[in-house]
Amino acid sequence: MPALPERMQSGSPYPLGASCDGMGTNFAVFSAHAERIELCLFDPSGRREIARYDLPECTDEIWHGYLPRVRGGTLYGFRAHGPYEPEEGHRFNPNKLLLDPYARLLHGQVRWSDALHGYRVSSSRADLSFDRRDSAMAMPKAVVVDEPMHWTVNNRPHTPWNETVVYETHVRGLTRTLKRIRPHERGTFLALADPYVIDYLVKLGITAVELLPVHAFVQDRRLTEMKLRNYWGYNTLAFFAPEPSYLSEGTLNEIRAAVQALHAAGIEVILDVVYNHTCEGSELGTTMSFRGLDNKSYYRLLADNPRYCINDTGTGNTVNTAHPRVIQLVMDSLRYWVTTFHIDGFRFDLGVSLGREEHGFDPCCGLFDAMRQDPVLAGVKLISEPWDIGPGGYQLGNHPPGFAEWNGKFRDDVRRFWKGDAGMRGVLAGRLQASGDLFDHQRRKPWASVNFVTAHDGFTLEDLVSYNDKHNEANGEDNRDGGNDNESYNQGVEGPTDDPAIQTARDRTKRSMLATMFFSHGTPMLLGGDEFGRTQNGNNNAYCQDNEISWYDWKTATSDRGRELTDFVARLIRLREQHPTLRAAHFLRGDKEVAPGIKEVAWFDESGAEMTQATWDYTEGRLLGLRRAQAYGERRVDVTLVLINATPEAHAFNLPQPSLPWRLRCNSAEPTASETAYTEPSIEVQGRSVVLLAAAVRTENT
Repeated sequence: MPALPERMQSGSPYPLGASCDGMGTNFAVFSAHAERIELCLFDPSGRREIARYDLPECTDEIWHGYLPRVRGGTLYGFRAHGPYEPEEGHRFNPNKLLLDPYARLLHGQVRWSDALHGYRVSSSRADLSFDRRDSAMAMPKAVVVDEPMHWTVNNRPHTPWNETVVYETHVRGLTRTLKRIRPHERGTFLALADPYVIDYLVKLGITAVELLPVHAFVQDRRLTEMKLRNYWGYNTLAFFAPEPSYLSEGTLNEIRAAVQALHAAGIEVILDVVYNHTCEGSELGTTMSFRGLDNKSYYRLLADNPRYCINDTGTGNTVNTAHPRVIQLVMDSLRYWVTTFHIDGFRFDLGVSLGREEHGFDPCCGLFDAMRQDPVLAGVKLISEPWDIGPGGYQLGNHPPGFAEWNGKFRDDVRRFWKGDAGMRGVLAGRLQASGDLFDHQRRKPWASVNFVTAHDGFTLEDLVSYNDKHNEANGEDNRDGGNDNESYNQGVEGPTDDPAIQTARDRTKRSMLATMFFSHGTPMLLGGDEFGRTQNGNNNAYCQDNEISWYDWKTATSDRGRELTDFVARLIRLREQHPTLRAAHFLRGDKEVAPGIKEVAWFDESGAEMTQATWDYTEGRLLGLRRAQAYGERRVDVTLVLINATPEAHAFNLPQPSLPWRLRCNSAEPTASETAYTEPSIEVQGRSVVLLAAAVRTENT
């Protein structure tokens, strides 16, 4: 590094973060309550502080300064001076090195030490005490980034929502055991760009990968001491910087290469983002960034006792997304990932927390309003996890237009139906039709319902049919963690079995649940690995299992059973693509006739008669027929008939009138059977299975 000047120039309050112009770098950071902020520069190892400067100006609560001769690759951090008054919500401690909230790249990692706390951990006064130890040696450093942001081609797929098929996966877990990839690239962004991985996703029919958190996160101290690791990554340290372990060579261009390769194959990239809390934990947590810069602004605190954090997230703190500067932070982060890396969408972890104002959840909150009007975000997909653990925390269906939502009721109701619970036939009917009871308002579309049977949090599909109880002993909490109500059924034996009858029952149930999801209106989301039977050995909370429990077992994927299930899933996705009636762009209400005697949606029992209130009310009913019809092309109508039998025995279904030139397109009881024309007036549907019939009708009335 060239010789540095003695003092900083005043610089600019915008943009926030470190902005290198080739001649020097402007630094800007928000703090409404700091009295002074210092910039600290470090040698290339990050171990030795080589210079310290006061940021000379503060404009509109933004502290800023420009330092000539500081270029890309420089390591830095901040120290904030101000009151240490926990009872008032202030926790300034200049002995603690603070990471820039706008850091684009990190050097090093957290080294756990009591010095990371702003208070004396051993003090009887707990967080009311003050710790004078320097934390710099324990902290990662921010890196000034000046690499070019150019793309060779803009090839965003822009897949319509009603044609979207989401594949939820993990950057590390997807390729960690894939032998064909070079060892140092396994589990990184570069591995996502491998032709084998992309070809696999294309053949499956995936249109979007949803990646578990890729923002830089912290390995929890508790897990580190237990010799476990934070695998999922819901413990964010920096909202602009990627997780360093996902970069094989430490360059941001690796992310661009992966996104560009996926885009070239027609696959969008959605990021699971965690703006609801940070890694700093509760009031007894660490001081690494936001807490030390301005605890009272960045976090929601108890109004009558701001010493304490509000914990609507269950992680110890809740980010104060009602604050204008915090809204700016989130919006700047979202825009950065879209403009710099061409990300196609975001899934917001605990989205209800992001919509909380002083009085509670508000779908018209400032952050949601900002997202909905932003021109950069106008072309990307926005998905909310519509719950948190705070008061009124379950808000499924209550997000504003423009958002899709994870439909937890779809997951639970489909599981209960196929498990054999009573009174589920009418409930399932609603889920098949994009849960119109929840989403058919404010001109929202069926795609707003993101339908899933399994997700990263909970059992995999294989475990859902193999275990009645969770088996989380490997997590080190005596199996107390993780949900207890999984709505699972092991078919008679807990865990793996060689019994062919039980294996057959499990495989058929998996296929039937997958068929239910892909034949439902809404946006289907497949948990990565479910397509070949990935197991976590009954662990329904594998957040800390960065090992074979969570990693994809590609030997299973290439086994005969794995290939058969993968081929079946690919077939379901193709059917969804081929039939507009399986992915409607608008809610169907059954009040429109699209061909003589054929309404756009109609329900039937096994006799072929339309469902009546009496048959809907029959709580033991587990047989159901759903006929959909939709006009397309010139004088053509696509008609599909989904027949569902959730009983253990085979049942004959009379086909509804009028008689159509049906073709048997899918039978979950016979996954490898060929498609055939079907001219009989009735069809036998095997126990616990789904059948799809389709017909193309010509009409003059379309």
